[in-house]
Amino acid sequence: MTEIQDRLHAMQDLAYGDFSAALLPTVARERVIGVRLPLLRRFAKQLDRDTAACFLKELPHTYLEEDHLHSFLIGQMRDADECYAALDAFLPYVDNWAVCDSLRPKAILADRERLLEKIESYLQSAHPYTIRFGIELLMLHFLDEHFDPAHLFRVANIQSREYYVNMMIAWYFATALAKQWDAAIPYLEQHRLLDAVHGKTVQKAIESNRITPAQKAYLRTLKTI
Repeated sequence: MTEIQDRLHAMQDLAYGDFSAALLPTVARERVIGVRLPLLRRFAKQLDRDTAACFLKELPHTYLEEDHLHSFLIGQMRDADECYAALDAFLPYVDNWAVCDSLRPKAILADRERLLEKIESYLQSAHPYTIRFGIELLMLHFLDEHFDPAHLFRVANIQSREYYVNMMIAWYFATALAKQWDAAIPYLEQHRLLDAVHGKTVQKAIESNRITPAQKAYLRTLKTI
């Protein structure tokens, strides 16, 4: 995979690398080349199938940008079985929120029941970024017409000391307040979230443009517990 690494270094922006590394405390600076995400997405589309297949087998990767490239290649897959297999192989190596949140596979969306079963397995993982990915899938794809109040209960019951898991729980509940207010607000009224998650949920919801002024005023009364 030396050729791919060479091409990534050819797109390097050192200032952007410094900026990216500062946002990713779990990633060593020497692992960040400094390639902007639009360039990586374009590069992913340019790779031929054989090269991409070889690259996806080369785990773990050395550089953050290789991990991003990997996530974009998974996102391009059209076969659900292939996509799930690639996710199972890759998720254990995800070590930061940026790569985790760049995983947006579309092939797995066709069968929602199968996806929910897989999400449950992600939520039961011991790996924090696999848990984060599972919560994000619920947030992105199951807070609208496919919403089930049981999902709120499942996420609220995740007990983790991992900062990036708890911040995703807060993001999930802040989004749920915007989309499913009546179902979500009791979790704050009854203080059913960890203190740090509760506070961050209220903060994110108050900052959201999708929450009404009246709802924000009420949330401020729940800000401290």
